[in-house]
Amino acid sequence: MKSKLIHFQKYKLGYEITFLIFYFLINNGISATSEIMEAGRKGEPAFQLWEPFVWEYSSAIGVLLLFPALLYLLKKWPFSWINIKTSLVIYLASSLVFSACHIAIMVAIRKIIYWLQGQFYDFGNIGYELLYEYRKDLWGFIFFIVLIKSYGFILSRLQGEANPVEVGEDETINNNIERLLVKKLGKEFIIRVEDIEWLESSGNYVNLHIKQRIYPMRATMSNLIPKIENKGFCRIHRSYAINLDLIDSITPLSSGDSEVKLINGKVLNLSRRYKEEFKLKLA
Repeated sequence: MKSKLIHFQKYKLGYEITFLIFYFLINNGISATSEIMEAGRKGEPAFQLWEPFVWEYSSAIGVLLLFPALLYLLKKWPFSWINIKTSLVIYLASSLVFSACHIAIMVAIRKIIYWLQGQFYDFGNIGYELLYEYRKDLWGFIFFIVLIKSYGFILSRLQGEANPVEVGEDETINNNIERLLVKKLGKEFIIRVEDIEWLESSGNYVNLHIKQRIYPMRATMSNLIPKIENKGFCRIHRSYAINLDLIDSITPLSSGDSEVKLINGKVLNLSRRYKEEFKLKLA
């Protein structure tokens, strides 16, 4: 179980993209064949057999291209039950933008494919079709927001989430973090900051890499590094920071950047922007 989770964490983005592609491939493929079968019940279909697949997969491509925007929305403006009115306004407005962009991408793809086939794609009555599509897009928008949040919740419970160890009931360590409390599958355990090998920025989280395991911590790299730099940590890239005690070698590159290899074999990029600070930390 642990080895499978570690493997998943390592290739997490690839698995997520593959899942989405397969979901739309299967779901929209079923929808396309359903349209053909429904038309067959009424006699000869009023369209060519390739057309439903163009309709369905152009819609799927539109949603896939907009998926990063949904992730950005949740990151930038997390839904808040405390300020529910504001959240509803933001998400309703976002659903309208989502639908407009989805329709634009979908129609553009269809027009191009129909043109390549020597035919013309007619979207129909604009007012009616926009309302028709928004009705479906709104449900899709809600579905994917819930899916993303549910997936994040389940994943956080499986891989654990790190937080600074509490000092008192209402007080936490704000500087010079010594230990982190990880809650995972109903259990709690302590990890030492010194055991962290390297850190990776990931949206609203920083992934802590410790002995092939990954523990996400809700923080930004800019806020976290000052709290642990006294433990020998240094930022080397916009997205990476390392434990200086675990450096194996440093290789300069022709671009002016360098590659830093850790004892565990991990190779990370040392950006020119952070090179001077890195040298000072090593001195």
